[in-house]
Parts: sequence; structure tokens; C-alpha cells
Amino acid sequence: MIEAVIFDLDGVIVSTDALHYQAWKTIAHQEGIEFNQEINHRLRGVSRMESLEIILEKASKRYTDHEKLTLATLKNNLYVELLTHLSDKDILPGVMDVLDELKKKNIKIAIGSSSKNTPMILKQIGLSHTFDAVADGNDVSRSKPFPDVFLKASEKLKIASYHCVVVEDAEAGIEAAKRAGMIACALSDARKSSRADYRFTDIRELLSLL
Repeated sequence: MIEAVIFDLDGVIVSTDALHYQAWKTIAHQEGIEFNQEINHRLRGVSRMESLEIILEKASKRYTDHEKLTLATLKNNLYVELLTHLSDKDILPGVMDVLDELKKKNIKIAIGSSSKNTPMILKQIGLSHTFDAVADGNDVSRSKPFPDVFLKASEKLKIASYHCVVVEDAEAGIEAAKRAGMIACALSDARKSSRADYRFTDIRELLSLL
């Protein structure tokens, strides 16, 4: 029985991919490192520091831990500045229909995101008080594909993991959901994952499970 739905944030509730890409491209250009959409694609669902490590694979020099932290901080500052332009118009199609229907059915809703900027993003799009629980990169030290953020969300909801459904757009997120013992629903790139229980082309298809 489904008692809760846990949503990833970026790419599921709101689209911030272009903003991440813009910020990382600025950093890469500054360092003289090749960066394109293919590389950016590999960053979906992983933490900021892990994303930086992927980008630095193309670097011609080795970076110290201090230099890496400086670059990651600069990237986040650029990204946060871009987030100030985010609004409820950036909520993805069908999301509000799904959230409204879940509330009508008394099914708990939560966010499970690796992003430490989750509170700011939710505030910018007007959904700060919409979810019953929010678990993000500020709550856990290990990001997806580790299950920690989804387990933290279910803990905050006080609902057992096997009663939770996860909606994800990244393969790492699907893996994390399965490790957490949850039902994994895939959107976008996550549909490539062999671990997904359901594959949707539209988030509103989630309602067919209820």
C-alpha cells in the first residue's frame, strides 16, 4: 500500500538543469577545461563535489583539496545567483496536478534531493510549505546512489520505506530508491535504468498507481 511519495527536486519538480550547466560551464571555461552537454549529463543526481571530480577528469593539472573546495564554492555562488530568477513558472508540467491529487487522497508527499540549495529552490517556486517533509543534502553526508536521503525522508514522514514511492529523473536516484527498499518510478533519463519499477513519460502517470 502506497502511503507516501518522495520526489527528487531538480528535473522532477522544477527544471534547474540549464542553471547548473551555465554555472559549471563558467567554472570550466575559467580553468580551461572542456565542458559540454555530454559531460553535464553525467552530473545528474550526484553531489556538487562529485560533479566537480567528473569535470576535473578533463583537466590538464591536478587540483589540491583546497582548490577543489574553492571551485565548488564558486560554482555554488554562481548557481545561487542564477536561482534568484527562478519562479513558480519553472515548476514542471503536471507537477501541481499530481501534488493536489495526492493531498486529496491523504498520501504524504516529500522531497528527497541531494541539493543543499533545496530550501532556496522551494522558496523561489513557492512550494516551501507544500511538502510534509523535506530531506536534502543538508541532512546526509552520502548522496545518491546511496539511499540515505530517501531513508531520511521516510524517517521524517514516519512511514516505512516499503510504503514509499520515489519519483526520479536520474539513474543514480533510481538506484538509491531501490537500495532504500522503495518503489522506483523513472522519468526522463532515469527510464534507462533496469532497476526502475515503472517508467513514465509524464509525471501524471504516477496517479495510475494509486
